[in-house]
Amino acid sequence: MRNKSLFIILLLWPAVSKAESLNIPSDSSRVYDLDEVVVVSQPKDTYRLRQQPLASTVIGRDQLVDHGMGDIRDVSAFVPSLAMPAYGSRFTSSIYVRGIGSRVNSPSMGVYVDNIPLSNKTAFNTHLYQTDRVDVLRGPQGTLYGMNAEGGLVRIYSKSPFSHQGTALKLGLGTAFYRNVEVAHSQQLSSKAAFSLAGFYQGTNGFYRNTQTDRSADKMDEAGGRFRLMLRPSAHWNIDFISDYQYVRQNANPYGVLHLDNNRVDDPSQNEQSCYQRNLLTNGLHIQYSGAGFIMQSTTSWQFLRDRLLMDADYSPSDFFKVDERQLSNSLSQEFTIKSANKSRWHWTNGVFLAHEWLKTTAPNTFGQAFSQQMGSRIGNMIYGQIFRSLADRMGETAAAAMIERLGGVRVNMGLWVPSSFHTPQSNIGIFHESNIEIAEHLTATVGLRYDYSRNSISYDTSGQANMDFSIMGSAAKVKMVSPFVNQEHSSFQQLLPKFGLLYRWSNGSNIYTTVTKGYRSGGFNIQLFSDIIQTDVQNNLRGALQQAMEARKDIEVNISHTDEEYATLLEGIRFKPEESWNYEAGAHLNLFGNTVQADLAAYYMQIRNQQLSVFSSDYGYGRKMVNAGRSYSCGLELAVRGQALSDHLSWAATYAYTHAAFKDYTTNDNATGEAVDYCGKRVPFVPEHSFSLLADYRVDLHHDNFKAIIFGADLNGLGSIYWDEMNTYQQQVYALLGAHIGVQLECCHVNLWARNLTNTHYNTFAFQSKATGESLYFAQRGNPFQLGIDFGWNF
Repeated sequence: MRNKSLFIILLLWPAVSKAESLNIPSDSSRVYDLDEVVVVSQPKDTYRLRQQPLASTVIGRDQLVDHGMGDIRDVSAFVPSLAMPAYGSRFTSSIYVRGIGSRVNSPSMGVYVDNIPLSNKTAFNTHLYQTDRVDVLRGPQGTLYGMNAEGGLVRIYSKSPFSHQGTALKLGLGTAFYRNVEVAHSQQLSSKAAFSLAGFYQGTNGFYRNTQTDRSADKMDEAGGRFRLMLRPSAHWNIDFISDYQYVRQNANPYGVLHLDNNRVDDPSQNEQSCYQRNLLTNGLHIQYSGAGFIMQSTTSWQFLRDRLLMDADYSPSDFFKVDERQLSNSLSQEFTIKSANKSRWHWTNGVFLAHEWLKTTAPNTFGQAFSQQMGSRIGNMIYGQIFRSLADRMGETAAAAMIERLGGVRVNMGLWVPSSFHTPQSNIGIFHESNIEIAEHLTATVGLRYDYSRNSISYDTSGQANMDFSIMGSAAKVKMVSPFVNQEHSSFQQLLPKFGLLYRWSNGSNIYTTVTKGYRSGGFNIQLFSDIIQTDVQNNLRGALQQAMEARKDIEVNISHTDEEYATLLEGIRFKPEESWNYEAGAHLNLFGNTVQADLAAYYMQIRNQQLSVFSSDYGYGRKMVNAGRSYSCGLELAVRGQALSDHLSWAATYAYTHAAFKDYTTNDNATGEAVDYCGKRVPFVPEHSFSLLADYRVDLHHDNFKAIIFGADLNGLGSIYWDEMNTYQQQVYALLGAHIGVQLECCHVNLWARNLTNTHYNTFAFQSKATGESLYFAQRGNPFQLGIDFGWNF
């Protein structure tokens, strides 16, 4: 793949050289770098994104508004190699990029909002409003941003009150009773002070109904507000304070039974409606001092998250199993950076990052009546079989069955409850440096290194509390068994994250580059696995407790104690290792046809060790867990093109990415047969092989006092194929979604009529196999169908 990267550079060289001299503008159109038009504070960058040796995409505010990008999930549809599926709830903010990602635990990408890092992946998918631009950096960004930026970085920037003044109001209405209200006011108090205050509400009644409860399965309401104060007390100082609060309440996990023969999904049919609530408060203080030849910056943040996920975990009409998971998180971070600000050949950035998160999770598991009946029947059949075989050896099968029935038979009722409490604090320290050295007139070398240290701890207090009422051939008794697990563990990890890059630049801004970078996702502990661990432990100890009760012929209470060896075995089950990768990449940023077209290309190869995968536990299917695949790889191509034409009346953009992510060394054991299962050559699940998008907007100027312009726009985006399991037994084929909008700009307002999924394409955003009911079933979540709406906006 390294040879391929060099080949790509050699192939692009003459094309770029020719493009530099190619100047055939057919009109006055010109396309600019969006980060050149919308300038924001960048504590670490010394060059604009397209002048750096990395793959990136910038989405501006016009695209965000015109094409209805309300969160990162919407943005991901127009970014090569990036997928953030809309499944489950906002509790599951999973990001997949370049072949890596997972549903739980450590994220594959970092997310920053106005230079504030979001520490908990549950907070990643927030509502975008009053947003100036969104940057997506692909490929490991660990040198400057540390762990959990292995796949890249998302940077979100809200509007500056120094650049935008006045009052804005937006109202929206659409099918499925979509409704949206946004209001914002920005004011510059003086040349040294400005503030903004904004708020929003958005809701929808959803598209799918739970056939058991006759309620919407995907209804959602969210609201929030943001305050921002910017101060410029002198030419040297800039101070920026932001406080943002968002609340969301939604009906969650609208999963229906998936039929593999035709990929169709039934309506959700769950006896209890899953729901999710989240309170998220993010506060940040950014201070910048510009000195002679340098810029010093400090970013301090505090984040508070409190949420609750009530989940019908068997996803069926029967009352088997539900989870009531609550998180309470407080996160503090502090980063100091100093970078050069000069015209020399050497541009550098140094920094120190400190962070700590306190996280408490309670997740009691309640097993319902259907589970009790199933387990009671299973245990009763086991006891009946033992008695029957013993009697049949002496008197024959017919007489044995008759005797058992005459004496009252075997009856067992069982209940199980699993209370759980976890404290999982995490600390992180990073020290980093990056240099960009212009070693020749057009050639820049990038060298960087970061030392990253993290410590993850877990303190757990959980137990299996089983109550069994049995009657065996006339002898009745009750057993109460408690099997507690109380312990604490910790793991610490340290990494050196280097970066090497070369970039050759032409005079028109076009460039080609190659980089070698290391990526890293931290290890940790599987708290989601405890329900399966405890149920297995209860099953293993019930037989002994039952035997004690039968011998004593009275009610008994049994408290199970666990040995150090059992705790060591449990630790091996809940602990997962860090994921490490090396990324080899070559690419180009091209300005073509008189700067009317920009083209960005990248080819990459990633070697991944201990790839983290989120899977369902194979024992009972109740718990999820993170496991490590031994070795895997991912390689791919990315293309993004955008341009202006017809005197800037037409703007357009197109993207395409191909990703091949597969296992090289990953073997597990089948629990049923004990045989080894080899996944070598299988595709990594949940990773789209293809992703593509196309969008265009055409503006017709109206020479009228009140009517300014009409804008016609359309967009197309798609993904696939996506395998849903490690054995690649079922998948989502390639699909595409078509959208369109027509907007009218008036003197003081604008109106935008929009439609999404115009062809009403049927597709699944997520699918999985579950054995929670004792039967192996496949479930999936359908994507949203056709939707029509209208937005009104006023600026005062």
